[in-house]
Amino acid sequence: MGDSMVRRDAAVYDSVRGTLEAARKKAAVAVNDAMVEAYWEVGRQIVEAQGDRAEYGKHLMKYLSERLTKEFGKGFTKRNLFCMKQFYLAFPIVHTLCAQLSWSHYRLLIRVEDEKKRLFYMREAVDQRWTVRQLDCEIHSFYYERLLATREERRESVRQEVKVLEPPTKADGLLKDPYVLDFLDMGGRTDYREDDLEQALMNRLQEFLLELGRGFAFVARQQRIAAETESYYVDLVFYHCILKCYVLIDLKTGKITPQDVGQMDFYVRLYDDRCTQPDDNPTIGIILCATKDATVARYSALADDKGLFAARYTLCLPTEEELARALEPTSALFLE
Repeated sequence: MGDSMVRRDAAVYDSVRGTLEAARKKAAVAVNDAMVEAYWEVGRQIVEAQGDRAEYGKHLMKYLSERLTKEFGKGFTKRNLFCMKQFYLAFPIVHTLCAQLSWSHYRLLIRVEDEKKRLFYMREAVDQRWTVRQLDCEIHSFYYERLLATREERRESVRQEVKVLEPPTKADGLLKDPYVLDFLDMGGRTDYREDDLEQALMNRLQEFLLELGRGFAFVARQQRIAAETESYYVDLVFYHCILKCYVLIDLKTGKITPQDVGQMDFYVRLYDDRCTQPDDNPTIGIILCATKDATVARYSALADDKGLFAARYTLCLPTEEELARALEPTSALFLE
C-alpha cells in the first residue's frame, strides 16, 4: 500500500471521525436538555401534588422513589426527587433554563438561596462556559459577594467626593476585591517574595485566569518595555478581549505605597505609548497587594478611578464576617 493511499485513508478516517464526534456531541446536548426539562417537570408535578400537605409529601417521595427506581434504575432516590422539587421551586419558569448547563450545574445552583445571586451564577456559568467544578469553586469562593463589594466600594468613593453615582466605567465588572488565591501552594509561608508569588501564579495560570474572570487572555510575564535610555519590566500582562484593552498587574506582597502607585501609573502611560495599537482602548493597571492603605487610595492616582486600581489578594477564603463588613453601605477604606 503506497504512502498516498495511506494518507488518503487517514484523511477519510479523520473526516468520518469528525462527523461522528459532532453527532455524538449534538446527541449529548439533546439528551442533557431533555433530561433537565424532564427533571423540572417531575419537580413541578411533585410540588403541585403535594400542595401544603407536608406529611403527604414525605409519603409521595417514598412511593415515587421506590416505583421509579424499580422501573428506571438508579437516579430516583428520595434525595434526588427532592432536588427536582427544589429545582422547580428555584426556576419556576421553564423558559429561563439554559440548555448549555447540565443537571449537575443546576444541582449546585439550587443550593444558592438568594434569587439574584442564583441567576447571576447561572448567567456567568453560561457566559464563561464554566465546568461543574469551576461553578462550584466560584460559589464557594464568594465570587458574587466579592464582585458586589468591589463595586460598592468604588461607588462609595464617588459618593463621598461628589455625592452622586459616577456613570459606569469600562472597569465595572472587571475588578474583584479581594482576589482569592487559595489554589496556590505556598506551603503556609508568610515570608514569600514577589517573585515567589509570580511563579506560583504562573504554575497555576488556568486557576488564576478563572479567578480573574471573563475576558482575560494571558500575554506575558515580566514583559519588557523599552524606553530611550533603559528598559522596564511589568510583572504580568493580560489582554481583556471584551474591553479591548491591555491589563497590567503589578504584584506586591506588603502594603501598597505611593511609590507603587506612581510606578504603575508610569507603566500604564509608557505601555500605552509603546505597546498598544490604535484600535486598543487605554490600558488598565492593577496593583495586586496584600494590604491596601486608605490614605494612599484617597490621595494618589487611584482616586481618579480612570484606569489605575488597587485590589487585595488573600491566600485563603474570606470569612462571611469579612464579606459582610465589605458589603456595608459605607466602606471603611474611604472613610478614615
